[in-house]
Amino acid sequence: MYSVRVSTPERLIEATRELLWERGYVGTSPKAILQRAGAGQGSMYHHFTGKPELALAAIRRTARETRAAAEAVLGGPGSPYERIEAYLRRERDVLRGCPVGRLTMDPDVVANDDLRAPVDETLDWLRERLASIVEEGQELGEFPPALDGEEIAATIVATVQGGYVLARASGSAAAFDTGVRGLLSLLAPRSPTGDSPAHDSPAGESSTL
Repeated sequence: MYSVRVSTPERLIEATRELLWERGYVGTSPKAILQRAGAGQGSMYHHFTGKPELALAAIRRTARETRAAAEAVLGGPGSPYERIEAYLRRERDVLRGCPVGRLTMDPDVVANDDLRAPVDETLDWLRERLASIVEEGQELGEFPPALDGEEIAATIVATVQGGYVLARASGSAAAFDTGVRGLLSLLAPRSPTGDSPAHDSPAGESSTL
């Protein structure tokens, strides 16, 4: 339940975001949205044309916030490797999963061009952003020139999203952490002696993408 000081449209959007993450599009009924938002009967149709428009507003907000959270780490301080490491190890609610990633497994979202568009745009942005960081690392001599930035970016995204799935299947964040450690060991810059530096801190066990 949200504070009555928050506007009704805001409460509806936030409630829909939470329910889409928890239940998917079909499971997010207008009744459930109104109950979660603490809104009166008919308020959805007063502010939105219906559930599809409200869901689109919710998905767009989730996409924006997901990109902002990722950029806060990827655009932060450190070398290219350190920024990728910070992204992979940042705090996440692993067992709850990624709100954007879970939408890709929702057949009703995937089948709707409008609802799917913010999801596609977010994943495309993430891959492009990661690829640019890999290429930056190559220019600095941190990553081998033979690496393909786009392929490495796709691997990073696949590791994160696949890690969520494995963690939820096992009921433990350990599977996510193992995938992150394995990928980082492969990406770790080599020391002059040919050894990889140690990066033993665990991935965060409790956000998104």
